[in-house]
Amino acid sequence: MHILFLCTGNSCRSQMAEGWARALAPELAPELNVEVSSAGLEAHGLNPNAVSTMAALGVDISSQTSDILTDEMLAQADLVVSVCSHADANCPLLPPGTRKQHLPFDDPAAATGKQSEVDAVFQAVCKQIREGIAGLLRELAAQERD
Repeated sequence: MHILFLCTGNSCRSQMAEGWARALAPELAPELNVEVSSAGLEAHGLNPNAVSTMAALGVDISSQTSDILTDEMLAQADLVVSVCSHADANCPLLPPGTRKQHLPFDDPAAATGKQSEVDAVFQAVCKQIREGIAGLLRELAAQERD
């Protein structure tokens, strides 16, 4: 199963979701043989705070790239998961048989203040994304077993 995570800029939320799915799928949904990728309606570059937040939790996303969504990416996906409302509302028409799900998360890149305050926002959103991806993988695995 190929899961494509979609957000506006493919810099934070979709990148973290991709990293968590890659890290958690072998344990939570091994029967699905999950492949993951992420893309954005635009490409804003990989956010350094997302990279450092994930690294602190043992997940390396530093080699992931910020990519603009293509028709080929959509064609390869079995499931498109939008992680922000803008991407959900502006997602292009999906190929027949491709499912879509919306898991909205706050944008940590919008955080302002001292670095410690920005870090706290990234950590909180990262935790929410981890929980959301874990729940998604458990749900998909249960559907596969049914």
